[in-house]
Amino acid sequence: MKGLFNRSNRGGIVLLGVILLLVEFVRGAVAASFIPIYGEKMLGLSLDIVGTAITAHFLTDTALKMVIGWLLDRFSTRTIVHAGLLVSLAGVALMQAADVPWLFILSAALFGIGISPIWIVCLMKVTEDKRATQMGLLYTIWFIGIGSGPIVCNLLLDHVPAAAGRLIALVTALSWGLSLFISNRRERMIETIPLTRQVALLREKLSRMRALLPGMILQTAGAGMLLPVLPAFAEKELSVSSSTYSLILLAAGGLTVLGLMPMGRLSDRVGHKRAFLSAGFCTFSALLLVLSTAPPFWECLLIAGALGISYSAVLPAWNALLASYLPQSHQGLGWGIFSTLEGIGIMIGPAAGGIIASLGTEADVVWTSAVLFGLIGLFYLLYPLRPAEPAGRVSAGK
Repeated sequence: MKGLFNRSNRGGIVLLGVILLLVEFVRGAVAASFIPIYGEKMLGLSLDIVGTAITAHFLTDTALKMVIGWLLDRFSTRTIVHAGLLVSLAGVALMQAADVPWLFILSAALFGIGISPIWIVCLMKVTEDKRATQMGLLYTIWFIGIGSGPIVCNLLLDHVPAAAGRLIALVTALSWGLSLFISNRRERMIETIPLTRQVALLREKLSRMRALLPGMILQTAGAGMLLPVLPAFAEKELSVSSSTYSLILLAAGGLTVLGLMPMGRLSDRVGHKRAFLSAGFCTFSALLLVLSTAPPFWECLLIAGALGISYSAVLPAWNALLASYLPQSHQGLGWGIFSTLEGIGIMIGPAAGGIIASLGTEADVVWTSAVLFGLIGLFYLLYPLRPAEPAGRVSAGK
């Protein structure tokens, strides 16, 4: 991180980066591996309960993000992050013994509370002059953490299940301890806006973003519904162990990372964001449909790699499209709306996936997710996408 941030602030950024890495490692391990595998196999909970627990985690995470600016205006960063991670630690500890549905869901909700603030705090440290480089670094840290968490957790659950819970608790405790070294200064995040003005701005932005709503909600719902069922799908339909399932995740995640930079450059050079979105979503859909037929392991590896490349094509084009809808005057509010709408999808997805799996099979969930991604691809192929307001242009009085 040397050279990316001011010398006076570099130590604090490194510390926040380490905490972010640990927190995202635990998030990935808990949401994509520990809750679905440990909850179903070790605690004997049904998939609809598992899906509801994952939804509860994302619900509290999203809800806290909506008020984080208000909290950081009134309390120091260290107080918010430290208190939140303590609540998460309590949730992780409770999760391992919560053998009744309501307690398991409560523990997942508690876990979601504590992991929310650190990402927002890191975003607050990003400076305008090096925004692209610094955001790239944060996303790299995020992806390494959230990608390695499920892989390590799967390996432990396959051989020493109790060790997986202890590792998650240990890493959470370590991040909580490190948060004590965060600066105790209060930092104002946003300028205070009257409630009536916020409501008016919200209505105005939602009207201009209506073309983005299907993509924001449906893509996160489609991905979210896979979370509670993928481990069970891998075991029952693909006949692979948790360790082998980790290899499939590694293929998808590795090729996503390798593809992000070249796909981003290609998207910028070609300029047709709609073509990238449509091709990426439709390819994603087709690959999931093939995966739902339970092909052999080596075909699954190839499909996972292709899914990773498809995602690497979608992500840069999608972020660029979102940014094109944001006027310079209210970027903070706009990104907040985007995060909230995407959070709606990730909240309803896991619960829906769990219910579909309980009523049918895990393959039905994969098929349903594929249909959603296909519909999104067709929508952006046929619907004209034009920024409702050019960046930097703001009407008087708005």
